[in-house]
Amino acid sequence: MDAETLFGLGIALIFAGILVTLIAVILLFVSGVRGKGEVKGGGAIIIGPFPIIFGTDKESIKTVLLLSITLTILLAIVTVIFYLVSK
Repeated sequence: MDAETLFGLGIALIFAGILVTLIAVILLFVSGVRGKGEVKGGGAIIIGPFPIIFGTDKESIKTVLLLSITLTILLAIVTVIFYLVSK
């Protein structure tokens, strides 16, 4: 793939993400769901091999921790494979 194709693909994915977000917001307003809701969530910032985990409840933190550890292990495996292949 050349640079123009990757650039076009990246721009298309950005616009697709914006479109999906707009459709979700419109559907939320159209559905008219009103009432008391509960929000749970979490996230991770991975700097090198060190994940920084945050969340609103213990279940979210456990899920994000598991995903970030899995991602870190996968990244280490891919790095070793690329090193061995390029040697």
